[in-house]
Amino acid sequence: MTASRIMIVDDEVGIVNSLRRLLLSVPCSYGCLSYKLEVETFTMPAAALERAREQAFDLFLADYRMPGMNGVEFLARIREMQPDAARLIISGFADLNAFADAVNGADIYRFLSKPWNDYVLVSAIAQALNYRELMLENRQLAAKASVDGAAMSQRQPAPAAKVRWGPDGSAIVDGAGDDPD
Repeated sequence: MTASRIMIVDDEVGIVNSLRRLLLSVPCSYGCLSYKLEVETFTMPAAALERAREQAFDLFLADYRMPGMNGVEFLARIREMQPDAARLIISGFADLNAFADAVNGADIYRFLSKPWNDYVLVSAIAQALNYRELMLENRQLAAKASVDGAAMSQRQPAPAAKVRWGPDGSAIVDGAGDDPD
């Protein structure tokens, strides 16, 4: 099993250390799926963006209120750089406008609150990783179906089967099961 790369961005050192410890010590699972996590933490959104330019991540978890750049702005930039990564936001402020901005502005998978419940947070991360995998698999299947559909449309249709009556009154089908390929 390959590890899922997670980036945590929060301006409070204690928060990033606590989240990192949690994610490295508690099993991250959803249903029968388990995810091994590699976690990188940043207290400065600009430094986190620089790292995201160098390395692909599966999931980003950002604080909503940070100096210089809020979490929605950060995750919107991440979306441009790594559109397939799952994005979650965490905040100590229960602001419905912030929630709407997060979901609409940066296509956030989930909005989590501080203080967090360890189980809810780890479960949300596992669900987001699973959702990401499903979206990637769907995209691959759609691309394959598109290629297969194009190939099918270029195939010559099989000749129609011909039916004739046998001397004993039975139906005889000529060409049935003949496949030109």
